[in-house]
Amino acid sequence: MARREETEAERLRRIAILNNRLPKKRNIAQGLLRNPAGEVLLCELTYKQEWDLPGGVVDPGEPPARTVVREVDEELGIDVATAGLIAVNWLPPWRGWDDAHLFLFDLGVHSGELDPARFLRREIVDAHWVDPSAVGDHVAPYTARMLASVAAWTPGETLYLEDGTAPGGAA
Repeated sequence: MARREETEAERLRRIAILNNRLPKKRNIAQGLLRNPAGEVLLCELTYKQEWDLPGGVVDPGEPPARTVVREVDEELGIDVATAGLIAVNWLPPWRGWDDAHLFLFDLGVHSGELDPARFLRREIVDAHWVDPSAVGDHVAPYTARMLASVAAWTPGETLYLEDGTAPGGAA
């Protein structure tokens, strides 16, 4: 028996049904930006207690690498470029949020001054250069685990993490 060819309208209708029913996962793009002393840039945010890496939620249709560059420019007034993908970190549900994927990009070294006058005040209270050994004092536990897991990252390598650590405990 010959199979009937699906029309373009039928194909689009079927895809729309699947898009409506299939799970949607939040994607987050953050950047690891360091200064010449090796300190990590953390943002003190208006909407949560813990400090966090610069970045934000990926808009629909937007590549994660473009998201982190856009967010750092909009929120901190810093022009950056991604120098590689450090890790993809699956985040389990946390404090009412569904699970998500976090894309962590290398933003290189920033040798300029931070200009608080350029901060997007509805989101950024302040930004701080923090020694890597003290990051855990300021960030959420999953961010501390992720940063510990990527501490020995080699450019050109991309790590896969779950809740900040390599699956099975391998780093």
